[in-house]
Amino acid sequence: MARCSPPLLRRFFRCAAKSTSASAGAGGTSKKNIVFLGSPQVAASVLETLLVASESPDSAFQVAAVVTQPPAAKNRGRKLLPSAVAQLALDRGFPSDLIFTPERAGEEAFLSDLKDVRPELCITAAYGNILPQRFLDIPHYGTVNIHPSLLPLYRGAAPVQRALQDGVEETGVSLAYTVRALDAGPVIACEKFAVDEYIKSPELLAILFNLGSKLLLHELPSILDGSAKEKAKPQDDSEATHAPKLNSDESWLSFDQEAKVLHNKLVNQNGEPDVLEIKVISTKVCASCDKTRDGNEVLFSGNSLLIPCSGSSCLEVSELQLPGKKVTTARDFWNGEAVQTAERGLHMVCTSPITYLHVFKYLMKKLQQFDFPYLQEFVRSKVHQTDSEVSYADGQLIG
Repeated sequence: MARCSPPLLRRFFRCAAKSTSASAGAGGTSKKNIVFLGSPQVAASVLETLLVASESPDSAFQVAAVVTQPPAAKNRGRKLLPSAVAQLALDRGFPSDLIFTPERAGEEAFLSDLKDVRPELCITAAYGNILPQRFLDIPHYGTVNIHPSLLPLYRGAAPVQRALQDGVEETGVSLAYTVRALDAGPVIACEKFAVDEYIKSPELLAILFNLGSKLLLHELPSILDGSAKEKAKPQDDSEATHAPKLNSDESWLSFDQEAKVLHNKLVNQNGEPDVLEIKVISTKVCASCDKTRDGNEVLFSGNSLLIPCSGSSCLEVSELQLPGKKVTTARDFWNGEAVQTAERGLHMVCTSPITYLHVFKYLMKKLQQFDFPYLQEFVRSKVHQTDSEVSYADGQLIG
């Protein structure tokens, strides 16, 4: 998408002037320019809310430009595709010359284009780029961010994932002014949301941004008349907690931890694993587990796999997903799909590259029911005599 040239901008504002002058005649005021910044699907839902609201005859604002991440290579074909925000804007007929995709928000050409738009306010939602002070100085009413946590809790790139990892019972969404310090600006408003133990991060993220959209529309009048700055409350930095992006090392599970800890790790995962493995999809925490047998043995009870964890707890797995397949129940997995998996030389992990000794022992037990001596030897060769972590990727044993 090309950046807009001044002549195109002038044509856009001449057209905008006609529509706003008509609204000025009816309501006495012209619409104020808002620039929206966001990238993923949750941000696209916020943009949709703003576009719908701006079309109202009595709306005080219009979306003058959209800023998003550059097109990225996606899917197997590695074809360059626009972000979810850019795609929504295009689908809604938004001028492509007013969809900016800078690599960095501090680029001179981008800042020059932004000044030409003359934004009264910038709104960010999961944009994914650091905003320099030169950017923040441009909009008259500042920049407001929708952040999916109750600030000053969980400042950073992964507030929802970190909150779920901590097992919180309540989280929420905040509207805050953007300052140079990360998520540290004065809070205009916030809304709380109760968290149950089974909600997963993609679902919670969508809920919080939906709440944030409604909260934004409610607060926009005060933001655009400047009164929101007077009522916004500074954050108490002493109460701040941080939510850095999750890294691959954190995705490994150790089954000598409590089942609750492992369950919280699973529900906060929302990305694809770095290694192609079986994924554990749905879990519950089983408070007690029969440990009269081998302490490393994976059991099957009811419709779930029971993986022994620290203490007397178990992780109860009800759904799994094989590579390239649909989600399957633990019962179907127990009844034979594990053997098909072993034939492909794969093993069981939990959402990311995760596996332990007792999982291989479980596969060995299953394979003993069938006449697959080669596969039995294959799995036996992968069983370590200690409880060290192992992983098998691209035909190579690592760990």
